[in-house]
Amino acid sequence: MSTAVSRGTSPVPPARQPRLTVLSGPSGVGKSTVVAHMRKAHPEVWLSVSATTRKPRPGEQDGVQYFFVDDEEFDKLIANGELLEWAEFAGNRYGTPRQAVLDRLEAGEPVLLEIDLQGARQVRETMPEAQLVFLAPPSWDELVRRLTGRGTESPEVIERRLAAAKVELAAESEFDVTLVNTSVEDVARELLALLR
Repeated sequence: MSTAVSRGTSPVPPARQPRLTVLSGPSGVGKSTVVAHMRKAHPEVWLSVSATTRKPRPGEQDGVQYFFVDDEEFDKLIANGELLEWAEFAGNRYGTPRQAVLDRLEAGEPVLLEIDLQGARQVRETMPEAQLVFLAPPSWDELVRRLTGRGTESPEVIERRLAAAKVELAAESEFDVTLVNTSVEDVARELLALLR
């Protein structure tokens, strides 16, 4: 006697295929802090490592923080369709290697990308099933305080970041979910729940 059950009538729901989750939001909102906090408690969450034409900073390792490539290599990645998304920021290019993301998803692992608005829009085009999560500041004043409080950038750079942040905040409606960063712990927990 056959025990096979036809597709549509199975009483057991199929295992949910993990999907790509994209975290984006304005500069200074705390994306990296939230992701680092979540991954400290849950290292099994796979965060894609971007390729960049930027030079490594002291202490950074190739393949850990970024894959450091020159302009010629980056051009080849674009030409060969090897990047899921890419963008230029402050004179350097950044992009997400496509195959590593697809391999993890195929293996049933949740995948997280932490990228800018331009990259999130490209992912929506190429992978419409991806879940786009917008990280918002508690208020505009708080975002200004975070950006100016770093003390590492010139007034011109801060002005550029604030102008970009206004554009990025206006794009919130393009995202599937908004998380407000009032508490790193709370947002990290909410993000983890969305990944699962």
